Amino acid sequence: MSHVFIIGSTGGVGSRLVPKLIEAGHAVTGLHRKPEQAETLQATGAKAYLGDIIDMSAEDLTAATQGCDVLVFSAGAAGSGPDRTTAIDGAGAVKMMDAAKANGIQRVYLVSVFPDARRDAERKEGFEHYMRTKRMADNALAATDLDWVILRPGTLVTEEGDSNVNAGLAIPYGNVARGSVAAFLAELIERPEIRREIIELTDGDVGVKEAVAALVRS
Repeated sequence: MSHVFIIGSTGGVGSRLVPKLIEAGHAVTGLHRKPEQAETLQATGAKAYLGDIIDMSAEDLTAATQGCDVLVFSAGAAGSGPDRTTAIDGAGAVKMMDAAKANGIQRVYLVSVFPDARRDAERKEGFEHYMRTKRMADNALAATDLDWVILRPGTLVTEEGDSNVNAGLAIPYGNVARGSVAAFLAELIERPEIRREIIELTDGDVGVKEAVAALVRS
């Protein structure tokens, strides 16, 4: 089993991913920025690591992730402003890549964004900056020699979901439940042979295990 470090462990996807990984037998460390969040993480069986990805340097994150086998980045600024988007979705993801390289951690999972997100809505600069920043992070990770997976979910909704999804390299745009994203990530972590792939994900009618298995290349 792996030791998984999650950046964004208290968010909508990360908080659902932590218990799934614990249940599967993995060791999990969750980065959290509020001291009061430690108790919730520890209650799941995870280790809590206090730190704010904005304030942490790449060296700080390297120290935090020593001894881990897998890194997951599911943090996000959640519309709190372009500066935070740059610092979290952009620079934060790059810090994760630097920490992975420094610690010899090959397996990295990045939660990104579906490229068709809100393309039919009024273009607002804050969201456009978010899309550009996510794209930059994707590009930076894809340029590394890590065993990365970039997961691009559709519009996230708060429901747990039924863990039935549509997943592929290029699929029609749609919504996806945060719980289904977490379930899909958990199953991806069980399949390390899926590597250096960009996967789009929405709600659908295929079970997570089946959907992930279909992505394994012969």
